[in-house]
Amino acid sequence: MIKIGLLCHRRISSTKHCFSNIFHQDLLRCGRGMVTLIVATTIDPASIGPASALLAMPGWHPGPPIQDVPSFVNRDVRLLKHDSSIVREDHLDTRWEETTGETVDEIIFLSKHTAASKRPALTVHPIEGDQLPVGGKPAWAAPPNPRIGPWFRLLKTIADSQNLTPEFEVTLEATHHGPVTNAPTMFVEIGSTEEYWKRQDAAQAIALLVWEGLGLGGGDAVGDWSRNCFQQKILLGIGGGHYVPRHMDIVRKDGVWVGHLIAGYSLPMEDPGPSKAQANLEVGGTWKQAIRVAFDTTRAAFPLGEVVAHLDNKSFKGWQRNAIVGFLAEQNIKVGKPSDFC
Repeated sequence: MIKIGLLCHRRISSTKHCFSNIFHQDLLRCGRGMVTLIVATTIDPASIGPASALLAMPGWHPGPPIQDVPSFVNRDVRLLKHDSSIVREDHLDTRWEETTGETVDEIIFLSKHTAASKRPALTVHPIEGDQLPVGGKPAWAAPPNPRIGPWFRLLKTIADSQNLTPEFEVTLEATHHGPVTNAPTMFVEIGSTEEYWKRQDAAQAIALLVWEGLGLGGGDAVGDWSRNCFQQKILLGIGGGHYVPRHMDIVRKDGVWVGHLIAGYSLPMEDPGPSKAQANLEVGGTWKQAIRVAFDTTRAAFPLGEVVAHLDNKSFKGWQRNAIVGFLAEQNIKVGKPSDFC
């Protein structure tokens, strides 16, 4: 069972109830000490570089250690700096809560991105656990951090202003790898080779993203879902490759919220052979479970929102698309077109 902290699972349609829910959450935040965890590791230059640049900004002071991992505090943000693989640090949210009594509202991991293309990139993505060699566990997904869509757009703005583009591509990635956590989570990464992992201008851009995105400089935080709960739509991406270009084209638009992005390779479907043309065909594989887990955790991360699936239709064969659309209808999951998210 997935613990979502103080996130509300009920869908409340009225504006009155929306404001009441936000006020109640704000009281809980003040009373129980809800915090944001930023997680970095010293063994990854694309992680410790942005963390060091962030810690050089005003307002930080030492916080309590968690199992010999030092922490730093700035308002309601906590930065952890450990010395192990970032995708192996499971349950940091519960470990922090047990140590400090503070409830973890969200986690943001700073990490490197690798790609066969070796192209320089700045990426954002949610996480799940199907790929055991790189952390996580089967049939599991962390709730996606609601900031993913707004921060993707903010990162593009920062990269443009810092003249990192077009050298660096700013992109979303499909949901992938661990570690295991119950709090809404996202990865922010620098890619794709050691030359770029060590780039100080890229590290500064990521640090500025966190600084501005969390409102540490005194401005409004970016991507705070609790202030935007008026039955807005949240994109659940289904299909496509690792960089989900057709979903990303929608998320580029201002105001679009994004949950899990499930690449085609995360939807194992057994080819039914000659019988694939039959109506009401039962297609084997674990694809249904992957969609259901992604939908449930996305809905939990966006209380009061409407999760709407967007299919990369061109990435599926006809029998695959028909099976997915049929399953979504059975589960009462709405399918939207690009124009539905504007």
